[in-house]
Amino acid sequence: MTSPPAPPLLLASTSPQRRAILRQLEIPFEVVAPRYQELSGTGPIERAAGKAHSVEPDERPVLGVDTEVLFEGELLGKPANETEAEAMLEALAGRTHAVVSGLCLRTQAWEELHSETTLVTFRELTPRELAHYVASHEWEGRAGGYAIQGLGASLVERIDGEFLNVVGLPAALLVRLLAARFAGVYGFG
Repeated sequence: MTSPPAPPLLLASTSPQRRAILRQLEIPFEVVAPRYQELSGTGPIERAAGKAHSVEPDERPVLGVDTEVLFEGELLGKPANETEAEAMLEALAGRTHAVVSGLCLRTQAWEELHSETTLVTFRELTPRELAHYVASHEWEGRAGGYAIQGLGASLVERIDGEFLNVVGLPAALLVRLLAARFAGVYGFG
């Protein structure tokens, strides 16, 4: 006798990176665009909860995630143009920054709110390397101005923490929560 299929998570995000990570982990999901307006001054935990609360759970759990890049206490958003991208990457060169994600997993009965931080150290970058990366346009729409899962990996010297958190979803944290709250349902725990 086989067990019934796991109910898909309701992913309160349209991020292609988050979808790719859930597919990689073989966690069933359905995308529901969050109806949430991000407020300035909020952190990733509040934004993840806001996204998750904008989707009504049924028998399926709702997952909200938000990721930000912090450098020397400053929030690094998504560069608006090539000049901003180059300046951002130049500032990160040879230095360490933090990638912080908030995660909210909720059902009708309970809610889990957590954060995950990964430290990323860039190697020293020459003007030619910066120009090459900026010309790739991979920085577009990326917090911190890079995508570690692409050409941006060439900028990184070291990471301390979870790699997939830098991509956009703290997968180890999610797996731990699924194992604890849904033992065996999603293949974990």
